[in-house]
Amino acid sequence: MDVETDRTDARGLKVLLADEDEGALRVTAALVRGLGHEVAEMAIGPQEAADVIARDDPELSMVVAYKKDAFALDLISEIGEFARGPVIAILEQEDADFVAEAAERGIYAHSRLGDAESIQSAIEVATRRHAEKRELVEQVQRLETALERRALIERAKGRLMERHGLDERGAFEQLRSQARSRSITVVSLAREITETD
Repeated sequence: MDVETDRTDARGLKVLLADEDEGALRVTAALVRGLGHEVAEMAIGPQEAADVIARDDPELSMVVAYKKDAFALDLISEIGEFARGPVIAILEQEDADFVAEAAERGIYAHSRLGDAESIQSAIEVATRRHAEKRELVEQVQRLETALERRALIERAKGRLMERHGLDERGAFEQLRSQARSRSITVVSLAREITETD
C-alpha cells in the first residue's frame, strides 16, 4: 500500500492533546512539542475536544489515560467519531483491559506517559496504520464504483438487446459506437438509456 503521502518520520503533526489533569496536560504538551509536533490545543473534556476538532482539524489526537479511566474512554470515543486522524492513548501505567477497550473505541496505538521515545513510536505506528486504513477504504470505494458502472452498462445492454433483438456483443458494440459518435463515455450513455426507460 502506498503510504508515501503521509510523513514517514511522523514529525511536525498538528496534535490535539486531551487529559482531565491540566497540570499533566501541560507537561505532556511540552514533551510532544519537544518531539517536533504542534499541539493544536489542549482540551479537557469531550465538548472542548469537539470544539478543537471543529476549529483546528488536528492530524492526530492523544488522550492521556489513568487507571480504570472511563473519562479517557469517553474522550477516545468522542474524538474518534469526529477527528480525521488517528487517536493514541497515552497510559500512566500498563493496563491490558483498558487498551483492549480503547482499541474497541478506536485507538490506533498506545504509549507510556512521559516517555518521549514511546510516544513518538506510537505516533509513527498510528499514522502508518491510519494511512493504510484510508488507502483500503479508497480501494473499496474504487471497486464499488467499478461494480456500479459495470451493472449500469449491463442494464443498458439488456435494454438494447430487448429493443433491437441484439445479442450481448451487438448491444455492447452499439453502446460503444453511439458513445463515440456523441463524444461521451459508454457509462454516460448507459446511464441515459437506463434513466429514459
